[in-house]
Amino acid sequence: MRQVTIATKGTWAWMGIPGIERAEANGRLWATLYTGGPKEPDPDNVVLLTTSADDGATWSAPQVVAAPPAPTRAYDPCLWYDPAGRLWLFYNHARRATDGEGGADFSVWAMVADDASSDDASSTTPAWSPPRRLALGAPGEVPFAFRMNKPTVLTDGTWALPVTWAREVPASSMGGWFPGPGQLQGVALSHDQGVTWALHGAIEAPHWALESMVVERRDGRLWMLIRTGAGVLWQSFSEDGGRTWSGGSPTAIVNPGTRFFIRRLASGRLLMINTPHPKERTGMVAFLSEPDDDDAFSQQLVLDPRERVSYPDAVESPAGRIYAIHDRDRAGVGEVILTVFDEAEVVSRR
Repeated sequence: MRQVTIATKGTWAWMGIPGIERAEANGRLWATLYTGGPKEPDPDNVVLLTTSADDGATWSAPQVVAAPPAPTRAYDPCLWYDPAGRLWLFYNHARRATDGEGGADFSVWAMVADDASSDDASSTTPAWSPPRRLALGAPGEVPFAFRMNKPTVLTDGTWALPVTWAREVPASSMGGWFPGPGQLQGVALSHDQGVTWALHGAIEAPHWALESMVVERRDGRLWMLIRTGAGVLWQSFSEDGGRTWSGGSPTAIVNPGTRFFIRRLASGRLLMINTPHPKERTGMVAFLSEPDDDDAFSQQLVLDPRERVSYPDAVESPAGRIYAIHDRDRAGVGEVILTVFDEAEVVSRR
């Protein structure tokens, strides 16, 4: 296992909430995060991008890639390579009705780059398409939506993007930046490689339910895990490819109400990166499922034992190396950390 500090806040007041991807063609790593203003949330929040051409040893200076006109904030970015090799940058817009002209805007956006596998070591910014708002329903049907994590490509080729949404624009929670008790969990499904999306699912879970992730289980069901404020993750299942979902229910997976990560590896195991503490963001741990049991996470590797660590994301290389990213002490040192390891290292710590 090796660790590298990708970025620190420098002259920014804070920095964190990262995401990572790796180009299969040449191994170039891309990382995104966000900052701006005195804190998050803030109208001056912007999305940054950095890249590494040497397997994560060194990184370019983070550059602003998404900065909508004030008072709209850009937040919660993630990166994802689709099956065609295009790099997607997903992020959100948030503007409160009280922030001036234009009214409220809580929406999901994306940019796509076809050239993000360049062998040019000096290429630090992809040629992004114009930013595009993802239409998740009929006008006015989804007045509040945001997402945090990558899509999952299902066995039938459908793309499933987890989305947190609400039927009404929030008025009070976190100053109107995030939904209140009425937030719901669903998935935006695309059957045409991201050209169009349709929102399905209205899963209820305890307050501060958000930032869900979806994996396809061995029995064909979709399994959604949901961040909550209940001290454990909640879950929901779909037996029809994400069109309908079971009611939310608690799992036994301890989590303090922060982002987690889950993805199926090429070996067939599930990788989960989580903070296994019911109240505090202390310790970042990688867990592996048993080879034939999606529910048994009996093997683990501590990636970072410190306090104030959060928001993991990861990607696997064709050679089986896992590139995991997380932040630490956003308003303090404000660093973003890369950890590189493989399954054997997790199994050996069993």
